[in-house]
Amino acid sequence: MHAAPSVTYPVGRSAFALVLVLAAAAAGLAVALLWTVQSDRPGWRQALAFAAALSCGGAACVAWRRSPTGVLRWDGSGWTWEEGGTGGEAGRGRPEIALDLQNRMLLRWQPETGRARWLWPQRAADAAHWAALRRAVYSRASAPVPAAGEPPTAEQ
Repeated sequence: MHAAPSVTYPVGRSAFALVLVLAAAAAGLAVALLWTVQSDRPGWRQALAFAAALSCGGAACVAWRRSPTGVLRWDGSGWTWEEGGTGGEAGRGRPEIALDLQNRMLLRWQPETGRARWLWPQRAADAAHWAALRRAVYSRASAPVPAAGEPPTAEQ
């Protein structure tokens, strides 16, 4: 099996993720509204439902606005994430596929140190390199091959 080619891919805020956030917030508000309309005497519980739906939707929009942007790099043996994509500090780690929708993916970036991040790479960001990114995400880092006659060690 051949290793996936090296690839550098830009990752930004996903409009698709924002649509999901807004749809979930709208669904919460719709449920609160239906509950209010069907109640004989709407009261504090319905008001609390509206407040909860609005605050959760607002928090999700803030989280989307703060979502990481940068550059994801695969060099054939490992991954790096460069926050901001402008020569900032790059950290090694690995992406884990959470959702694959063919033209966009949800990846959980698991750094060697630090907390995990959620990334939404999309085909529209760099269509020419999308296939290479997908191959790299689904491939494994190449392990060093032992010299002829040497048995593999436990770390290989």
